[in-house]
Amino acid sequence: MNDKRIRSIAILGGGTAGWVSASLLARALHNQGCTITVVESPDIGTVGVGEATIPPITEFLKFLGIDEGDFIRHTQGTFKLGIKFPDWRRPGHTYWHPFGTFGSTINRRPFHHYFLAAQAKGWAPRFNDFSLCSALGDENRFRFPDAQAPGPVAGLRYALHFDAGLVAKYLRSYATHLGVAPLEKTVSHASQAENGHIAALHFTDGTQLAADLFIDCSGFRGLLIEQTLKTGYEDWTRWLPCDRAVAFPTATASPRPPYTQALARTAGWQWRIPLQQRTGNGHVYSSAHLEDQAALDDLLSVLGEKPLAEPRFLRFTTGRRKQFWAGNCVAIGLASGFLEPLESTSIHLAMSGIYNLLDHFPDRDFAPANIESYNRELIAEIEHVRDFIILHYCATEREDTEFWRYCKTMQVPDSLAERIALYKESGRIRTRPGELFTDLSWFYIFAGLGITPAAIDPMTAVVDDQRLRGILGEMAEQTAAALRQAPSHDSYFKDLAAVPA
Repeated sequence: MNDKRIRSIAILGGGTAGWVSASLLARALHNQGCTITVVESPDIGTVGVGEATIPPITEFLKFLGIDEGDFIRHTQGTFKLGIKFPDWRRPGHTYWHPFGTFGSTINRRPFHHYFLAAQAKGWAPRFNDFSLCSALGDENRFRFPDAQAPGPVAGLRYALHFDAGLVAKYLRSYATHLGVAPLEKTVSHASQAENGHIAALHFTDGTQLAADLFIDCSGFRGLLIEQTLKTGYEDWTRWLPCDRAVAFPTATASPRPPYTQALARTAGWQWRIPLQQRTGNGHVYSSAHLEDQAALDDLLSVLGEKPLAEPRFLRFTTGRRKQFWAGNCVAIGLASGFLEPLESTSIHLAMSGIYNLLDHFPDRDFAPANIESYNRELIAEIEHVRDFIILHYCATEREDTEFWRYCKTMQVPDSLAERIALYKESGRIRTRPGELFTDLSWFYIFAGLGITPAAIDPMTAVVDDQRLRGILGEMAEQTAAALRQAPSHDSYFKDLAAVPA
């Protein structure tokens, strides 16, 4: 029988996406006789803006067998319980997209229906009484989940903030320990075989590297997937008009909040990400509505702090490659497309690209049906995330600037319009199996932006008012008790500061 197994993989580009890819592939293919090489150019820097994550990052560390505490120590990590959104609905208003559970199901109905019913009855239920993550966040406290604990503690979920450059360094060490070969070379071009597949990477020193499978982590330029294979790009600027960012670090703020802040501004929004020894800051904005210097000046005025490094400006076009996998080349990270970091999905999408590659791992025949299946799944995922991010903009009440007036009135994708219509009419949220954002996540944004359904789920009437008041009161007491017992977020880092990165 002819052995057609993949024997060599070349990953073009280091940085977070490259070393996430190398680590996952090395872990999954360990001792399978497959060589993995990561090509890093000494002349090209990494973007490094993806310093906030979502809860699947903890499963990533478990899959790799990495000790979470060690990872946090060496990447200047902090904990994240969700994202706080000031001024998105309107200036002066703040809402949460927390992780973890929100209340608990009642008579098999999702709790958000009962929360909406309580609002309709005029009871004015408090959001933080039913979300332990947001309650902890507002008090700058943190605690780990406990599956054996009663009440909301079992439903806690968290993610991490970290220094993306230190993460790449950490994963580089991990992957090379598993046999991945780092190669510092500058690529001049890629050559193609007669069937159109990538044959080899050619370097400026005259050498070359051939491989069976190529992973393109070359960033926005997409040296393999676009410049060589010319797969094409689908531009989503009409829905997500922000196309610029400026970023810089400032000194560590105390206390370090256990959440990412996304502050809406006149032509975009500003992030604030607390790390152990510095704070990451950035302004994502539309160049059609705000000039670069004005964006920087606005960020400086909001922070009122001195940058620890020169501000870095980034340009991007929101969208995706028309194919994530073409021939023997798979694009991961920014090479596959770009969604602004509003919901901290960039690192997750890179991980998801490799997880799905392992689910569709090819042999050297590179079956077209297998590649098509991969592309369908990854395109569906990124379009789901796209719709979720668009919702933050299109459902706003803001009309105070040209940017927000455009966002409020723009025509959205049909897939998003259908979700909005269903919620507005019935309060129902239908998600498909495997989608990244659950019905709860969609509810948080709908509710946070002030969308009130025209009707309440009639099944909530099965629970009479007296019983529902009792259930809500018990949940609130459990949340308050868990909050009182939680230590400060900063207390977790007192013994970590001295650990060298």
